[in-house]
Amino acid sequence: MVYRALMLFVLCALVLCGSRAAAQQQEVPLQRDFYIDVERNAAAREARVHSGLKPVLQERADLTHVMGHRVDSTKYYYWITEKIFKDHFLEIKGEDFKLTADPLFQFEYGQDFGDRTAYRDTNNYYSNVRGVYFTGDIGSKISFQTLVQEHQAVLPQYIFLQAASTGVMSGQGRAKLKQARVLDYGWSQGHVSFAPVQWLNVQFGQGRHFVGHGYRSVLLSDHAVSAPYLKFSALTRNKRFQYTTWVSKLQSGVQPSDRLPTGESSESMFYWMHGRFNHASVNLGPVQVGLFEATLFQNIDSNGVRPFDCLELNPVIGVNSIVRGFHGKEKSLLGLDLRVKITDKGYFYGQYATDDPGSERFAYQAGIRWFDVVRKDLHVQLEYNAAAPFMYMHDPAKLAYKHAGLPLAHPFGANFSEAVAIVDAGFDRVIAQVKMVVGQYQRDSTAAGNNGSDLLKPDAGTPAGTLTQELAYVDANVSYQLNHHTNLRLYAGVQRHSLTHSTDGQQSTFVYFGIRTNLFNRYYDL
Repeated sequence: MVYRALMLFVLCALVLCGSRAAAQQQEVPLQRDFYIDVERNAAAREARVHSGLKPVLQERADLTHVMGHRVDSTKYYYWITEKIFKDHFLEIKGEDFKLTADPLFQFEYGQDFGDRTAYRDTNNYYSNVRGVYFTGDIGSKISFQTLVQEHQAVLPQYIFLQAASTGVMSGQGRAKLKQARVLDYGWSQGHVSFAPVQWLNVQFGQGRHFVGHGYRSVLLSDHAVSAPYLKFSALTRNKRFQYTTWVSKLQSGVQPSDRLPTGESSESMFYWMHGRFNHASVNLGPVQVGLFEATLFQNIDSNGVRPFDCLELNPVIGVNSIVRGFHGKEKSLLGLDLRVKITDKGYFYGQYATDDPGSERFAYQAGIRWFDVVRKDLHVQLEYNAAAPFMYMHDPAKLAYKHAGLPLAHPFGANFSEAVAIVDAGFDRVIAQVKMVVGQYQRDSTAAGNNGSDLLKPDAGTPAGTLTQELAYVDANVSYQLNHHTNLRLYAGVQRHSLTHSTDGQQSTFVYFGIRTNLFNRYYDL
C-alpha cells in the first residue's frame, strides 16, 4: 500500500508539473562503455560531476563525446545507412515532446575449446536476444525510459553452472532451464524521472544502482538484478554537494525455498524486504568524497508480515545505523567512496565498507584510472578489492546483503581478494579491450561448512573448513561500433576462465563473435 500511494503521488506530480526547464531528466545508461567518457570528462580538475553514484542524470554530467551524444559528421547517402549508423530506429519530435524507440538484440555464436567434460556433447554455443528500448521527454521536467529483453542462450558450462545454482543470470534476470542446456531468461527495467524544481530529481521505477568509480564496488553494484525503487536526489546550485536517498523492494532469492509458505501454489511470493539507501557526495575540488549507508529491514518473520517500520522512510544518512546498530534484526552497512584527481586525465579511487566494525568485518577497494595514455582513447584501469570473512552476511541468512540470490556489492560475496586490469583502446569506430581478473576465493571445503564466504548461509562468527581457489580470467576482444545510441557493435573475442581445485567444467577457453546492442554490464568474470 505504501508503494501504491507513493506511485500515485509521483504520477499526480508528473501530470501537474510539466513546465519547461534547462534540460531533460534522462539518465546515462548504466554500462561501462558509456561511462568511460563520462568519467574522463569528470576527471578534469575543474569539473564538478558527482559520478560516484550511477546512473548519472544527463543534466548533471558533461556529455562531450559521451556515447549517445557524439556529433557524427559522416555523410550517409541513404536513409537505411543513416538508421543503422547514426539515428534512432524511430524518433518522434514535437514542440515539447520527444520519443525514441530502438530494437535491442544479440546474436552470438561461439565454441569452447577448454571444456573437456561430458557437457560438451556439442561445443557450440549461442545467444539469441530480442528486446526494445524506449525513451521519452515531456517538456524538460519529465523524462521516462523502459527496456525489455528476452534471452535464449547456450552458454559455457561455468556460466551455466552459476546460473543453475542461483537461478539468476548475473546482472540480468531470473533464469529457467528451457530444455537440455538452453537457458531462458528475460528482464525489464524502466522509470519516470521528474524535476519539480531545478535542484531536485524524483524517480520511480525498476532498475539498478552502482556506488563508486571502479569496475567493481564493495558498497553497491549492478551485479544483482533490477528492483523497484523510489528515489530523491538533490544537487546544490554550486554542484559541491549531492544527496540521494531511495527505498527499494528486494527479495532474498528465486529458489523454491525462498518462497513464502502461503499455500501449496508453486508461484507464491518470494521472501521480500525493504532496503533504504542513502548517499551523500561532497566535491572538494580535486577530491570527491561519498558517504554511503544501506539498511535492509526484516519485514517478514515467523509470525508473518511485521508492522511497518517508520525508519524505512528515514532519508537522513547515519540515523538508521545509529538507532539499530549492527547486531539487530536489520542488516546495516556503512561505507566511504573516494576519488582523488591527479591530473585532468587520471585519478586514484577507493572504497571502504563495514557492517560490523567491532568484529572487524570490512571490505575495501583501491584503484587508479588513467585516460588518453600516450594517445587519445587509450585508457588503463588497475584495481584491487578484498573482503573479510562474514562481511555482508547476516543471521538469518535471508537478510544478508543480497537481492534475488546475488550479492548487492562485490559478486564474489565475502572472504576474497581480487586484482583487475583493463586496457581500452579506441580507433574511431574500432574498439579493442583486454581485461584480466586474478582472484582468490576462500570457499567452504564441505557443504556443511561455513567459512564466511557464502551469503546464502547464516553468519556463524568463526570461519571453519576453508578451501582456497584461485581464479584467472582473461577476455580479449575487438569490436566495430555501428550505432552509438544503443552501443550497437559487431564484435569478436576470446575469453579464458580457469579456477583451481574445481571440476573441468570451470575451465573454459571460449572463442566468440556476434552483433549486439549493449546498454548494461555483463559479469562473466566470476
